[in-house]
Amino acid sequence: MKSLKVKISLNQIRRAPPHSTDLAFAGGGGEGRSGIRNVIGLGHFDIASNSLSDQLVARLETGSDLPYRMAVHPGGDGIICAMPNSCRWFEWDGNNREQVNELGLMTSERMLTHLEDVGQQLALAFNNDGSALAVGGEDGTLRVFKWPSMEMILNEPKAHTTVKDLHFSSDGRFLVSLGSGGPCRVWDVTSSAVLASLSKENDEIFSSCRFTQTDDNTQVLCIAAVTGKGGSILTWNTNTWTRIGTKPIVRDPICAFNVSADGKFLACGTIQGDILIVSSTNMRIQSMIRKAHLGIVTALRFSDDSRALASVSMDGSARVTLIEDKKKSGELSLWIMAFIILLAIVAYFLKFEGLDK
Repeated sequence: MKSLKVKISLNQIRRAPPHSTDLAFAGGGGEGRSGIRNVIGLGHFDIASNSLSDQLVARLETGSDLPYRMAVHPGGDGIICAMPNSCRWFEWDGNNREQVNELGLMTSERMLTHLEDVGQQLALAFNNDGSALAVGGEDGTLRVFKWPSMEMILNEPKAHTTVKDLHFSSDGRFLVSLGSGGPCRVWDVTSSAVLASLSKENDEIFSSCRFTQTDDNTQVLCIAAVTGKGGSILTWNTNTWTRIGTKPIVRDPICAFNVSADGKFLACGTIQGDILIVSSTNMRIQSMIRKAHLGIVTALRFSDDSRALASVSMDGSARVTLIEDKKKSGELSLWIMAFIILLAIVAYFLKFEGLDK
């Protein structure tokens, strides 16, 4: 798909029908006279045929306002988009949302009063059940609201110099915020208090943050960082907030980062357009797609079943990559090796049995 250019973000809307996924895209040319329109669009990916629709199946132009960031409500209520000076809410247009061709978008009459004339917001995030919304601004202000009432939970004007990324823990207890300078901060959503300030080491520059969980459901905080040696993934214990690991992943800086819903995979996008899928268990690269895009990877999103990874780039392209099950492939290889060894043993004994005769 090559429909949007310049800044592109994406999110999964839902699964429908059974073997397909709908994706929301946003981007455009901004206020300048680039000839590229500012659009929020919907795309369709069919898992069975491994194909992404060549064109947007629905699109809504936003005039001179560039939709810089967005978040889809987990319950499917709609999409919130960060425009240059305010955030706007968009709703679904169409009664039959089970048919992708019937799915559309329309501007909502609902006004997000607390997010009017607040400047450019660089990060938006709902918690897993959609009951809370976190918004981080270019001016460093962090705001958290109850959803949909928009009752203010947290309003911190100096959370960071600039808020770059936000993510809720799976249980909604914690919110991690990452800024352009200073430490990464972890907040208790209930008390609105800072639980921890996670400092960088040496020449590290934090670029993105995500909570994930291990096989035994232990929660871990992962931060993608850029160092003089390239991109690394840093991990923190969420009980003691101590660093438990630093793993160099790629020589190029990591500019996009996400985790799968089941916690098994981490995805990294680089400034060279490469995509890496990393096992969260051992931090080894599971697969690498070189030049997946011709430009900087701007956003990554796993499907809810963790079987596919959507990616978009500054070059205006979008793609979906299916996740290979290396474990099953490895188990099959072990069975083949065992079978070969068994055949060799049988052949050995048959050889000597023939000699005895």
